[in-house]
Amino acid sequence: MYSHRQTNPSFFVYLSVFLLSACSSNPELMPTPNVFINTPYLENEIPEALRETSMELIYVTDRGTSPKKDVKYNASRSPSIAYGIAKVNFENKSLKWDELLKQSNQKKRSIDLTYELEQVDELGRFPLSPYRFKRIGDKLQIDETILEQKSYHESQLSNIINKRLESSESKDVILFVHGFNNTFDESVFTLASVWHFLKRQGVPIVYSWPAAAEGVTAYFADKESGQFTIFHLKETLRLLFKNPEIENIHIIAHSRGTDVATTTLRELIIENRAGGGNPIKDLRIENLILAAPDLDFGIIKQRLMAEQFGPAFGRITIYTSQEDSALGISQWLTNSLSFGRLNIKDVDKNEQNIFNSVGNVSLIKVPASVNFIGHDYFHSNPAVSSDLINLILHNAAPGSKERPLKKLENNFWSLDSDYLIEH
Repeated sequence: MYSHRQTNPSFFVYLSVFLLSACSSNPELMPTPNVFINTPYLENEIPEALRETSMELIYVTDRGTSPKKDVKYNASRSPSIAYGIAKVNFENKSLKWDELLKQSNQKKRSIDLTYELEQVDELGRFPLSPYRFKRIGDKLQIDETILEQKSYHESQLSNIINKRLESSESKDVILFVHGFNNTFDESVFTLASVWHFLKRQGVPIVYSWPAAAEGVTAYFADKESGQFTIFHLKETLRLLFKNPEIENIHIIAHSRGTDVATTTLRELIIENRAGGGNPIKDLRIENLILAAPDLDFGIIKQRLMAEQFGPAFGRITIYTSQEDSALGISQWLTNSLSFGRLNIKDVDKNEQNIFNSVGNVSLIKVPASVNFIGHDYFHSNPAVSSDLINLILHNAAPGSKERPLKKLENNFWSLDSDYLIEH
């Protein structure tokens, strides 16, 4: 007779990879957020130059280039940072702007809005890292040739960003850091959807790290690639911090991308404070949004809360779900409490006092997902995406008119499936 003791452990590994692969999503425009069901997505709120079906997003990546003709970048690691423009359009070649506008206001769409990556133009590539350096006295200095190359590409990328800022009423940047098993294309499609419903305001930048390894060890390979990419993401963020044309930065990180983002930011905050700076003013990160964070809450407490991480940001918003099956498997794999499945009872008095003293941390409990996995809800669930959009567009606090969330205990809030739909 079959017994639990005889279960092959590899079965659970395969199941884990399947569930955690749910970070990937079908390449189509995300469902219309609830906020646009009663309050229309209006043409006059979209920058005139951007009133077309296609969308051009800036990207930064340290993925390796792919030998496949139809794939630009793969899951291999590159020692240099590449940057460029990714142009997203729809497979429906007859689609016009007026029709896309109409469909962007409908809960149930009458036509298919599947994406395609129409063009990817790599415009430059930073020097290989680690950078060559030499010792001068008691100091270390990067090689002059490397510094010149680095400075040139920083200037080029900043010029691309600033040109986009000129055509936007909002002088903000929206940076997206994807999760496990997302391909380059999928990461671009996800931000394209979010940016479209942000009324195409601000400058969208995809930071795509070398995720989507193949095989049963894919989760662990991606986890290590998330550590590999830290230096490159630091270099990217430093470039944004130095750009005086950018007013605010909004960072959206999903799943394993939350570990990439928070580890990077922790190091930059320590660096800034060590130099006598004030990170909330110097870094200008208005919103740090952690969606379905695949993070160990014990590590969060000791590496982030203990380092006084929270005061470096305008707001920190964490979207959590007890029904997130992917994070349930991750929790099982690591024998830890996942931040993305955090519940009120999991936060003790000392931790709650810290949250209260910071005053800018909100944990949003989201409704059960309509799909089996329930891991990509920040863009697939129209209620959750509505909250994220109003958070960025209005910099609205939880419980405000723009974000009428239900107050629970402590720093926890909740929203239901008809959130922001007027009745």
